[in-house]
Amino acid sequence: MVRSERDVALPHPDVSVIIGAYEAMPYLVECLASVEAQSIDPARLEVIAVDDGSTDGTGDCLEEFAARAPMAVTVIRQANSGGPSGPRNVGLAKATGRYVFFLDADDRLGPEALERMVAMADRNRTDVVLGRVEGINRKPPQSMWGKTLDRTDVFSSNIKFTLSAQKLFRREMLERHGMRFDESLWTGEDALFTMEAYLRADGVSVLADYTCYYLVGRTDGKHVTKSGSYTLRFDSARALMELIARMLPPGAKRDVLMVRPFLVTLLPQFGPVFLANDEEIRRTKLELARPLMDAYWTEGIAQRLKVHERLRLHLLAERRPDLLADVIAFIRDKREPDPVLEKRGTRLYLAYPHFRSATAGIPDRVYLAEPREAKTYPGWRQGSTESFLRRATRKIRRTLSQQRKVAARDTAAA
Repeated sequence: MVRSERDVALPHPDVSVIIGAYEAMPYLVECLASVEAQSIDPARLEVIAVDDGSTDGTGDCLEEFAARAPMAVTVIRQANSGGPSGPRNVGLAKATGRYVFFLDADDRLGPEALERMVAMADRNRTDVVLGRVEGINRKPPQSMWGKTLDRTDVFSSNIKFTLSAQKLFRREMLERHGMRFDESLWTGEDALFTMEAYLRADGVSVLADYTCYYLVGRTDGKHVTKSGSYTLRFDSARALMELIARMLPPGAKRDVLMVRPFLVTLLPQFGPVFLANDEEIRRTKLELARPLMDAYWTEGIAQRLKVHERLRLHLLAERRPDLLADVIAFIRDKREPDPVLEKRGTRLYLAYPHFRSATAGIPDRVYLAEPREAKTYPGWRQGSTESFLRRATRKIRRTLSQQRKVAARDTAAA
């Protein structure tokens, strides 16, 4: 391992920017320029850059930056680790800032990003700050940027849908809980780290009125999120579900967060791509999904999804791949389900394949649109109907009550 450091007297910077870089040229040039252009006083900033075994001049570019930059810069050159977790962990171990920010080598910062995010964390005493993200040749998550939030949490906002590592984290929180990136995961390691940070944080801030981060889509096809076997997605989903289950007891809060791995990581494996897969891959995907459905799928998660999402996952849980293929083909062909309005327009079913088929035997509740989806259909009106979850709960209670009455009669007869 080769190290080069500038001898700058900076015992306790405000923020450590950690850059893991592998074959990052020429994108790294603009990335480093965005760091150099930060409005924050360079004396409040340190950069720790880890060249993860690059062969394209990435390491030399980092060394040149270290020689000219006005802030403290450490460059670490190491053999390739195979993924982003290793370089991030190396950088985190060396960081001395009150906060750390993980910057990907092909992305770049807005000029006032670090100054604004540090100020927001200090002002609100929050442990994590999300800065608005814009995409360049890539589409970033969008649902969490509606407004700036001084203090929120993962349950009452949409931040669970942005689990990339490009956030400002209070380093003391990370060290107190021994948090590091999981180097056994080849994808989704940032989701695991960030979700844990959200759950452990004493408050999260969302800076939505200034673009702090530019997510750059590479045109050379080397971006890490575009590569890797489909089995890695199941590994990622499993790890995130296990983390959520470990940190939260069963109930509404766990269900709220479980929506994310089911919807974002697992369900895309059972979209149109599933029909294009060969039989062996289909069979493997079903086998990989089975233990996840058995362990973590609940009615509370189901009622938070759209009908076509809920239906596909229900069929996975019920081991009905034949019916699942019909539903996926319907979606692939961009067909629209017939709306079925009942109860004077207060109940809307979406007639995807096998709706009310006696042979299929899928419960009506799986096809029942919740208000946020139903409101887009003409003729539906908000009524006093119960939520999906409440209806399911009441049905279970009625069934249990009937079973107890039968048991009581049998005992009396004996």
